[in-house]
Order: sequence, then structure tokens, then C-alpha cells
Amino acid sequence: MVTILNYEKCQGTDGEFFLLQLQGEIEVVLSKATGMPYVTARKCKIPSTFDEAICKTLIGKEMPGAIVKAKVEEPYEYTIPQTKEKVILDYRYVYSPKEVNNSIEETVFEG
Repeated sequence: MVTILNYEKCQGTDGEFFLLQLQGEIEVVLSKATGMPYVTARKCKIPSTFDEAICKTLIGKEMPGAIVKAKVEEPYEYTIPQTKEKVILDYRYVYSPKEVNNSIEETVFEG
């Protein structure tokens, strides 16, 4: 399941639209630096056809699916908000309507 955390107003070539901000299930990952486990949750945004009034009512609602890691064609630079460290990523997180079992994350993250 994913939870709708918030929404964001955007301007497209065809006019205004709203993105829904989603958060997946809690998962345990291991730090590359310390080897210690910590808890996190994946987040992503997905476009919607809803107006702002409907988006407001969706905050806190759950919907089936999962947030999964997807490869990108070109790696990009990302600044980690907490540390201001710049890293190069070759993936992003996207919504999948299929449920995924993520009890323990196999990928080990730095931190």
C-alpha cells in the first residue's frame, strides 16, 4: 500500500495540473558506512486529473501498489537534503500498481 502525503500544483503546456505525493511502506535498510540497520520509506510523485479540492480530500488515503526503483537513461546529480552531499544517481522511484514485498531491503545505502 502507498499513502497520499500531499499534492503539488504544476503548470504544464496544456494548463494547470496536480501531482500527488506518495509514500510507500516502511522498510529496513543497512548503512554502507556503519552496517547498522535503519528504517525509511520510499517516496515519489504521480500526476493526477483531479482538481485541488479533490486532491485535498485524498491526503492520508491509502491505495494499492508500491513505490519501486526504476533505472533512468541518464544518471543525474542529486543533493542529499540533510547533509548537502552531492551524489550521482542512475535510478528514481516510481509508483507501481502491483504490491511488492519489501520486508528487508537488499540494497545497502550509505549513511
